Amino acid sequence: MLEWLASSVLAVLVAWLIDLWLGEPSPRWHPVVWIGHYLQRAGDWLQSGVRTGGEDWFSFWRGAAAWGLGALLVLLVAGTLQWLLSWLPWTWAGVLLGVLLKPLFSWRMLTDEVAAVETALEQSLHDGQQQLARIVSRDVTVLDAVQVRESALESLSENLNDSVIAPLFWFLLLGLPGAALFRFADTADSMWGYRGIYRGRRWEWAGKWAARADDVLAWLPARLTGIGLLLAAWPRRLRLSVLRREAAQTPSPNSGWPMAAMALGLDVQLRKPGVYTLHAAGAQAQPGHVPQAIRLAQRAVAMVLPGLVGLAWLTGILT
Repeated sequence: MLEWLASSVLAVLVAWLIDLWLGEPSPRWHPVVWIGHYLQRAGDWLQSGVRTGGEDWFSFWRGAAAWGLGALLVLLVAGTLQWLLSWLPWTWAGVLLGVLLKPLFSWRMLTDEVAAVETALEQSLHDGQQQLARIVSRDVTVLDAVQVRESALESLSENLNDSVIAPLFWFLLLGLPGAALFRFADTADSMWGYRGIYRGRRWEWAGKWAARADDVLAWLPARLTGIGLLLAAWPRRLRLSVLRREAAQTPSPNSGWPMAAMALGLDVQLRKPGVYTLHAAGAQAQPGHVPQAIRLAQRAVAMVLPGLVGLAWLTGILT
């Protein structure tokens, strides 16, 4: 058990160093890109049978089947790779496992893209909107400079969970298959998990399974991310009860936790007009808030990761 944990921790360190040094692999060799190709083709198939109105259980079960097939393939590939590495000494297994883990989480790209929003805003509002469009799905053309910054801060906090904390959480608990399954579920939710019409397609029923599966897998990591951001905001004294109340304003059961924690930690408002206002008493987002948010996220990762290692150790002892 200790060798397994040591190998997993070494893998996280190796993957983190690769991320900082080299960033993302080429799309040709990126497993998340491969997952996206599968989901795109499966999504085209799903849309061919979608009804135009009312309940559509046929599309729901087709969506569940397509999601299940993709998840099974991901688990088989990741599980086989991990099993092959298990025959090696733990040091070699950890290094090679880190190489395989790296594409399943992304810290450097996340922070680079968010920081680039502020850099683009220094040139013009239009440039800032176009950079923001790379990382959010909402209509950016209607946003002013403050709203562009708010959206960038929301994207940073939400993806701190989806792209960093949650994949590492599932890796340390279930190994490479756990991280791969989460990234599959997260990608499926980002492509299928929409209510009503999205880009001319109706996903209300076809994407319902994908959305719920992502909610389940992200539930605990999202709360750990929010608590990590809250602790990282020290010496500001922020209460968990306030975080819980603010997080409940968002429609998502998970994304409100890291977003509300970011709003409280920076003492800024984060708003989606007509949907929610997080930390309404906070200031409007200013240019300096984006780099502050990145530093806050760095401290949160440094606080959460040791806890994840401890959780993995405890889980191994109990099982």
